[in-house]
Amino acid sequence: MTATVRTARRDPNRRRPAPATVRPVTVDLDERGRLLVPGTRTPVPEARVAEHLARYLKVPARATDLYVYVHGWQTAPAAADRSAAALISRAAELHRTAPVDYPGLERGYRPWCVVVRWPSSSLPSPAGYRRIRDRAHAMSAPGQGQAGYVLGHLLGYLDAGRTDPADPAVLANRAGQYLHLVGHSFGGRFLCEAVQRAADRPTSGPRVLSWSAAADSARPFTADSALIFQMAAPRDAFDRLFPDLFATPGRSGAPLRGPLVLTHSRWDRATGFWHLRAEGQPGIGHSGVGVAPVRQYSATLRPAGSPYSRQTLDHPLVNLDAGDVYRGGLAARLVPGAGAHSDFHHPESAHLLLSLASLSR
Repeated sequence: MTATVRTARRDPNRRRPAPATVRPVTVDLDERGRLLVPGTRTPVPEARVAEHLARYLKVPARATDLYVYVHGWQTAPAAADRSAAALISRAAELHRTAPVDYPGLERGYRPWCVVVRWPSSSLPSPAGYRRIRDRAHAMSAPGQGQAGYVLGHLLGYLDAGRTDPADPAVLANRAGQYLHLVGHSFGGRFLCEAVQRAADRPTSGPRVLSWSAAADSARPFTADSALIFQMAAPRDAFDRLFPDLFATPGRSGAPLRGPLVLTHSRWDRATGFWHLRAEGQPGIGHSGVGVAPVRQYSATLRPAGSPYSRQTLDHPLVNLDAGDVYRGGLAARLVPGAGAHSDFHHPESAHLLLSLASLSR
């Protein structure tokens, strides 16, 4: 009894319990990028992809921010779930403990996440890296794989399923919930391909967002932000691989309304050392984007408590140098030879994710 009393006396001074961990739902793809029936290796027929997504994915009405997370190289399915849950849960905790740093989220931040899982494992070697690079390309390339088609349907479904907010005054997009894309490594390729594919189906309806880019009512959906950690792609990928992603003279571009933000670190050996030998140049995850059809802005990854201004992130393409934070650590030991390629689970990453959500309002 005495011990119980002492514990009770400490309770008012104890830190409040952390919120429940974000538990993502999952979508699985096979080596050809085909959507799989949950718990099986059976592909969903292409004509039934939209029906399948509508049946198995239910967007909670109370969610404020919807995330689509696509993992990268050397990530098992369970590890992909943990990675997404850890990143978004940390962002939710950060908002709970320091809400004044994110004024756009004054009405709340209740994230919900879909994790897209795909076979990304190989030997931790240059040959293994090339193998997964080639698979990622084949899974998403038009005429070869269905990954872009499936993800395009997923993004369109989530957009169509967004619910109206309780208060019309906060209607900042056509349905009130915000859609964010998050990728790592080769997962960034899938997302860029999917956004391009999603531009194929026109629709109507206004798009009113707070980013400076003009809205295009002909696009099938709007993604409010895109964040890619350590992208495994050539530095000229946005010229060569994703030419339809951004609006340019004579081309309307894909339905990405917010910025595309990419981190890079000189300590990333997978997109540095190995990518250099596989493709003749370092990758974006090591050196940032090189040439691109739109203006770029370069900045440094900021710590929690140091807010990002809209002027820093409100650009079509933002390169963030994360070399002072992404240096290796445990992630480098888990994937030998990859360096800092998977070392993005830091408070600074959650701060960036949360800042993009806040500034999307």
